[in-house]
Amino acid sequence: NELVRTDVIKLSVEGATMQGPEGLQLQTLGCGTSFDFHKKIDYLFLVGTEEGKIYKCSKCYSSQFLDVFEAHHMAVDAVSWNPYHMKVFISCSSDWTVKIWDHTIKTPMFIYDLNSAVGDVAWSPYSSTVFAAVTNDGKAHVFDLSVNKYEAICTQVVVAKKKNKITHVRFNPVYPVVIIGDDRGHVTCLKLSPNLRRMPK
Repeated sequence: NELVRTDVIKLSVEGATMQGPEGLQLQTLGCGTSFDFHKKIDYLFLVGTEEGKIYKCSKCYSSQFLDVFEAHHMAVDAVSWNPYHMKVFISCSSDWTVKIWDHTIKTPMFIYDLNSAVGDVAWSPYSSTVFAAVTNDGKAHVFDLSVNKYEAICTQVVVAKKKNKITHVRFNPVYPVVIIGDDRGHVTCLKLSPNLRRMPK
């Protein structure tokens, strides 16, 4: 009946030690930017970092990682397990890419270049093949891998003002709606057209 914090993992940047006073070696701590717990395997979680790596971690070990993915060239802005396919997760980054991974393989299965920094990515709650991503140029992209594995089936301009950077996207769990947030505090609600919300067979 109390809230207590637990150190789950300590992130460290490999090879990043600084020379401290009197010749002390100080280890630089890595900066986590995103994380997601596995939907079914209670102890498993992913951590995206500022230097572009994704760590696969277990709550059972606080000092070592299960695996490290050399995922992106810039900060990992979001990482998310697929709600239906237990081995698959998705990541996005300021390096303009969205990548889909099998957590047992070190290289991505799919890479999408969206021509602008990708602020967020989210899996659809109704289909294992549908996901949405938002980019800094004010666009939302919806993909359905069962329809087209190579490009978005819909790209929509959300904010006309170039000053606003889109930072978040989420699907409504019940209604065919996505909400999109920007760095100015605005939330935009978009209804998905019928071809974007087809339930899988």
